[in-house]
Amino acid sequence: MPSTPPVTSPPPSGLERIFRLVPALDSARRYTLGDARADLVAGLTVAAVAVPQAMAYAMIAGLPVEHGLFTAIVVTVVGALFDSSRQLINGPTNAISIATLSVLAPLAPPEARMPLAVLLAFLVGLVQLGITALRLGDLSRYISHSVILGFTAGASGLLVLDQLKNLLGLPAAGDVRDSFLERFYRTIVESSGVHGPTLAVGVGSIVAVLLLRWGKQRLGVVFFPELLVVVAGAAVVVGRYDLEGHGVKVIGEIPARLPVFELPTFDAALVRQLAPGALAVALLGLLEAISMAKAIAVVTRQRLDMNQQCLSEGIANLSGSLFQCFPGSGSLTRSAINQQAGAATQWSGVVSAAAVAGVMVAFAPYARFIPKAALAGILMVTAFKMVDWRGLAYHLRATRFDAAIVLATGVSAIAISVEFCILIGVLLSFLLAVPRVGQILLTEFVVTRDGGVHERLPEDHPCPQILVFGLEGELFFGAAASLERHLQTIEDRIGPETRVVVLRMKRARNPDAVGLGMVEALVDELRRRELHVLMCGVRAELLERLRKTGLDARLGAGQLFIEQPVRLTSTLLAIRHAYTLIERPCATCPRRTGLGLDAAGPAGG
Repeated sequence: MPSTPPVTSPPPSGLERIFRLVPALDSARRYTLGDARADLVAGLTVAAVAVPQAMAYAMIAGLPVEHGLFTAIVVTVVGALFDSSRQLINGPTNAISIATLSVLAPLAPPEARMPLAVLLAFLVGLVQLGITALRLGDLSRYISHSVILGFTAGASGLLVLDQLKNLLGLPAAGDVRDSFLERFYRTIVESSGVHGPTLAVGVGSIVAVLLLRWGKQRLGVVFFPELLVVVAGAAVVVGRYDLEGHGVKVIGEIPARLPVFELPTFDAALVRQLAPGALAVALLGLLEAISMAKAIAVVTRQRLDMNQQCLSEGIANLSGSLFQCFPGSGSLTRSAINQQAGAATQWSGVVSAAAVAGVMVAFAPYARFIPKAALAGILMVTAFKMVDWRGLAYHLRATRFDAAIVLATGVSAIAISVEFCILIGVLLSFLLAVPRVGQILLTEFVVTRDGGVHERLPEDHPCPQILVFGLEGELFFGAAASLERHLQTIEDRIGPETRVVVLRMKRARNPDAVGLGMVEALVDELRRRELHVLMCGVRAELLERLRKTGLDARLGAGQLFIEQPVRLTSTLLAIRHAYTLIERPCATCPRRTGLGLDAAGPAGG
């Protein structure tokens, strides 16, 4: 009877490919008036937060504030078009800005950093697109969440230390080639003193934000742009009372223009210097965006495409570098606001970017009075909120594995540098995770007098002629040490009466050349000792590997038992065959009692 050809879905059309590449267009196919209303409200709400945040985040990196607004326009709109998540908002973020500062500060003073920041964004985009092309986005699940917690704690501390000079009105001191801690020491310790009016503006901004948030909670107001109100109020106070003339530093003129196309300045030497930092910022950006996208998806029940998410981050940063933007990522704060405001699709991000562009064109001339101390105060409040204190305490208590990653990442953020703290955290995740994944379990089985097969208990007396062992775990190079121990245990259990060794492989997964080679060496050794080796519970993947490596031929005909989808399991089939290979049954042998070997027992395959 001819076999039925497999049912295959037709290849996607050109239009379907476009919808997959640009998920926002796919959302537009089913767009309704209700979706448009929800996206408009959510987008405008996000923009109210994005404007002051974008300026503050640019200030973190020591860059002109208008470039923070450029990033909140270009990176946000491009990220929204390509995002797999319908509610994630891309753009400048606290964490990425701190990482950008850490990468750029040793290379150039603030007034010369912008070309380097644009080139960094280009390199970050290239790295993220490379990760997408290699389909490595899902590897992020092997990086412990402790890395994010440790980084946010360390970065928050770094942010507070960095912004103290703006809050206290102290002149920055030290050479750009100095470490952060050296510059901080010279700024704080060697400074002549605190500037009173600046401190008053900064502390007043912090108090105002906290009071407005307290009032918002008491009144039950869900959405109120307290950050924008405080920044605007501080600008009015500075302008009204001419505090700039009394020494309060302001952000200065912001051009009332939109970002324009301009290629990054490419320099081979700079690319080499920025490459390690670009890798760290790219990884951090992906971790930040994917973590937030997953958190939102838990609430919205949306299925995410991690590779598409990586693609959107890469295209957003690459596009941003062509419009004088610095690196961005998925914003924790603005994405949460977007989702809570009821955003229906990715188009809320487009609305937000358009609103930021409108504010920049309309109100840029009035923004020159915004005091740096007010933005520093907002950043300090943000730094405190950025840390998941409950999650941090939980991870520190949970296991030494989590505590080690949190502490190593957090401390190295301040003591070494932000970009290296990310790489340290990621490396520790892999170094500590691989030994866990590489644990093979060895179980010995016995055949009961009624013909059943179960794990050997302390009171069980196994048959001296037939030994049955099960291997469970990932049969790959990372498990080599564990597998070697267990194979040695099997050899040690073999006595002078042993005639057959049965290897139950049902739970052995993902075999590679190293794992298969070690099993093959055991088979060769046992056959050299004139023992029969049977292998049972063999699944399709393992069977294919055994055939490709020739290990099935080494076992011999009839010695391999495929996993059975019926009651008569491959383990019992193998044990029945094992009994035919021994000459005299033991005193307690089920074959002697006539039980169990003519019908399947209760064991699994």
